[in-house]
Amino acid sequence: MKGFVSSRLHPAANLALLLVLLLAALCVAGFFTMALSQIFFGIGFQELGNVNRHPQDYPQGWGVMMLAQGVTLLVMLGGAAVAFALLTGHTLADYFAPRRPVPVGWLLLAAALIILSLPAMSGLIAWNAQLHLPDFLADWEQWARESEDRAQEITRYLTRFSSPWRLVVALVVIAVVPALSEELFFRGVIQRNLVQWFSSRHVGIWAAAAIFSAIHMQFFGFFPRFVLGLVLGYLYEWSGNILVPMAAHFAQNAFQLLLLYAQQRDWSSAEFDPDSTEALPWYLVLASFVLCGLLLRYLYHQTQTPRPEELPTEMHTLGGRGVAVHRPDTAPPPARTLSHDGVDATRS
Repeated sequence: MKGFVSSRLHPAANLALLLVLLLAALCVAGFFTMALSQIFFGIGFQELGNVNRHPQDYPQGWGVMMLAQGVTLLVMLGGAAVAFALLTGHTLADYFAPRRPVPVGWLLLAAALIILSLPAMSGLIAWNAQLHLPDFLADWEQWARESEDRAQEITRYLTRFSSPWRLVVALVVIAVVPALSEELFFRGVIQRNLVQWFSSRHVGIWAAAAIFSAIHMQFFGFFPRFVLGLVLGYLYEWSGNILVPMAAHFAQNAFQLLLLYAQQRDWSSAEFDPDSTEALPWYLVLASFVLCGLLLRYLYHQTQTPRPEELPTEMHTLGGRGVAVHRPDTAPPPARTLSHDGVDATRS
């Protein structure tokens, strides 16, 4: 399929095009947010800004905030990524999952990996939260901490579930939408082009993870989110299918929402605070780190091992007809992993 833009542009030009599409999608998202807020909540343009800043002061504040967040993420990030793929002449399946379909087991293992990583991440969160910048950056550090405090207040407000319906809405907006839109944007387009640009999957993954974390504008949570970006990036690079990091990303957010809901319903005696910066006991952190390392190693080997339908075949004549026969005794070709951008990973 031929697109409006050449698919052979330099990756830097591709990223510049993505930025233009992102700004355009942001405008479209803003329009939809204003229109839907007026239709569903009776909140006009002039009042919408006040609701976003102080949603607690408005009876419709929770709904308006959820609507704004869901529409913005879906249209701005997801819309820009999809528009980029289509403009460069690709089908969505070809661009975001170019290598092969994946078994359901890979999706479940990716989700399990993220859930098992939570204790280990708590140690990293505690360390990052206690970082202090040099004295000449003291004013910026104070501003950053105040900004994160305000963001945490909004998070606590949005994750206060007074009904099962609110939980369902939160699962869609906070778990499903980011898993779709952020993975399409950061892994599907940005990481793919960075890997191609640097001719190294490792440099591309690390750079994309840094962008993924920095764009959230939370310095004192930068490193945990950066590590999450690395895990999601390698899951995408190994599997060649965007569904794998999507499953992991969804599990990251959905599991925490379900823990919160169970706690708020008194179904669990354990207290869970999604904004907590305290580390879990060291033995849980250590166990989590070891289990995640083993699971990552297993996933890597699973994604790099050819499945039966990908093994070499030979044509044999049987009754005058050519029949493809698998040769399980034939050694597979030497290990050589190509990224879905055509980069020889053995060179990086």
